[in-house]
Amino acid sequence: MPSLGGRKIPLPRALSERAYHTGHDPSTARSALDLPPLLATAEGATRRVGVEVEFMGIGAGGAARALAAGLGGTVVEQDPHAFLVQGTPLGDLAVELDIRYVHPQEHGSTLAIRLGPRTAAWLGSVLRGLVPRELITAPVAIGRLPELDQLVEILRDAGATGQGTTWIGSLGLHFNIDPPGLDAERLTAILKAFLLLDPWLRREIAHGRPLRPAYLPVPYPDAYVRRVVAADYWPDLPALAADYLDANPSRDRDLDLLPIFLHFDPGQVRARLPHEKIGSRPALHYRLPQAHVSEPGWSIVPDWNRWVAVERLAGDRDRLQALGQARLGFGGTDEAWAQLVGEVAFDG
Repeated sequence: MPSLGGRKIPLPRALSERAYHTGHDPSTARSALDLPPLLATAEGATRRVGVEVEFMGIGAGGAARALAAGLGGTVVEQDPHAFLVQGTPLGDLAVELDIRYVHPQEHGSTLAIRLGPRTAAWLGSVLRGLVPRELITAPVAIGRLPELDQLVEILRDAGATGQGTTWIGSLGLHFNIDPPGLDAERLTAILKAFLLLDPWLRREIAHGRPLRPAYLPVPYPDAYVRRVVAADYWPDLPALAADYLDANPSRDRDLDLLPIFLHFDPGQVRARLPHEKIGSRPALHYRLPQAHVSEPGWSIVPDWNRWVAVERLAGDRDRLQALGQARLGFGGTDEAWAQLVGEVAFDG
């Protein structure tokens, strides 16, 4: 059994015989895709995942035209800094400058200040050297995720750049994941598993390189982590949302649950966060990983595989409860906890 400071941590299974990728190594980036325990939702639908990739270099229009040329499809301009690529083999794609104020026609109802079209276009031109562009894919079946790597290759060949961060922040790789179920019990289990694995995930995302705190989402408050991982924390959905909003009144979290809560109860969320950038959708918004578009061979798959570790833990109630109890009695650093949970098997 794993132990720390002489204290045994009871775990239901043996240590992992299967290594997850630790560190960013382009030579191992083309990894086999790991699958979560459940590939269908509680309603029987195939689970899907949408992906967002942030990059610098080429503009949104140039990126959209490159994707249409490489995949097939039609480019539709929504505004001077936002474009659709419709009818590709991977579904419709969007490419846009990642700042709401330059897209007033899309985000106007949630903006504290709404700019006119000409001013918004001017602002986007001024900021494009600082603000990332974002590729947003249509949701695809989990088994098709490796196909999305070709989008990154097209963008790189067209002049897109990025190595995880800019001088002002992170270049995100985000996953919008259909949960296996939208009931409170399943969502709580996923949240518990994520909070237990978050220090390990952060260590892996950092790839051994020191990052300024601003380069990754703000960690969950420790008091909230301790409350959620407790064995008796299994609230109903309204209470789960209320607790989350009280402790995390921001989308700036590694696992952003605001889209799901907004989907269920817009009034509850908007009463607390009237101007926050939140899209209502029944999806888990995993926004911790970083995009390395500049690096040949970089793939989205290793970061997806780390997410699968979360779902495997969420589906193993005995292990979930044991690790929660261990976390409550743990007095070490986040680095030490990351080492501990990184040794635990997630072999489904």
